[in-house]
Amino acid sequence: MNAVAGEVDIAGLMAGIGARAKAAAAELAYTSQERKYAALVSASHAVWERRQEILDANCEDLAYGEEKGLSPAMMDRLKLDDYRIRGIVDGLRAVAEQQDPVGKVIAEWDMPSGLHIQRVRTPLGVVGVIFVSRPNVTADAGALCLKSGNAVILRGGSESFHSSTAIHDCMVEGLKQGGLSPDAIQLVPTRDRAAMTEMLRMVNHIDVIVPRGGKG
Repeated sequence: MNAVAGEVDIAGLMAGIGARAKAAAAELAYTSQERKYAALVSASHAVWERRQEILDANCEDLAYGEEKGLSPAMMDRLKLDDYRIRGIVDGLRAVAEQQDPVGKVIAEWDMPSGLHIQRVRTPLGVVGVIFVSRPNVTADAGALCLKSGNAVILRGGSESFHSSTAIHDCMVEGLKQGGLSPDAIQLVPTRDRAAMTEMLRMVNHIDVIVPRGGKG
């Protein structure tokens, strides 16, 4: 959806994203480690192969940031180059190589009755992540949620909109290559701040919200 479209039904848009994320989360909870690994490695390949697209998108964001009068520190967080894209690629591969946490027994004990109890790591369901400036969070948060068996809805800052979209496209390519639903990692396709407000109300679709960035 065009982010600058005049009339957008934000509530309807977000409800659709939430419903798709919920369905993807049900599938992810039982997805094998091998398929998640394949999706993340494929996404890392896509990021590197499409790095020029990402850099071109980043140039649009940098121009937008200058128009908004972002501070030099904020502009630096926003800026991508080959070195930082290589960092995104390495980060995706590092998460792919981590041990799958789903199903891991973290504690167990026996009751006097003879009943054996285990505490086992299970996915939360749908995670909402709100972040600003740093477009690499699109890949970082998406990868960590996928690895832990959770679907994720990402809402990046308006200044990083184009960069985040380009990176998200690579994540979706990875999901498809791994045979997983592209709805497992979704990016809110609008700069409208009402979408963020709507996310905070989506208690029927989002199980936990992770805000990353400034106090606001």
